[in-house]
Amino acid sequence: MVLVSDDNSPIYDERPWGSFTVLDEGTGFKVKRIEVHPGKRLSYQKHAQRSEHWFIVAGTAKVTLNGDDRIVSAGEAVDIAVGTAHRVENPGSDQLVFIEVQQGPYLGEDDIVRLEDDFGRAA
Repeated sequence: MVLVSDDNSPIYDERPWGSFTVLDEGTGFKVKRIEVHPGKRLSYQKHAQRSEHWFIVAGTAKVTLNGDDRIVSAGEAVDIAVGTAHRVENPGSDQLVFIEVQQGPYLGEDDIVRLEDDFGRAA
């Protein structure tokens, strides 16, 4: 199920890896609640116009930044600079939930360059 806002951008979307909900947005920022199912991961991707800050609220995340992996637990955060290749994966058996804060001049979903993808969406 996809719910969209007045400007036709999704505010809730279910994906093969989980779902996201837009909690707030304004000029230069967007805040999302992202859930990742156990054993699933998002695309290995980068953005040309936005940075991201991830705060893990439940579960454990395996985060890849420019090829380097690290485990991030609930209560910890990760900063992703513009242009950094990144991925989040749920290696655990519980749902991974994190809050993503995007900042930049353009925050559309089409600012994603997929480098690798488990669901056939890479360029």
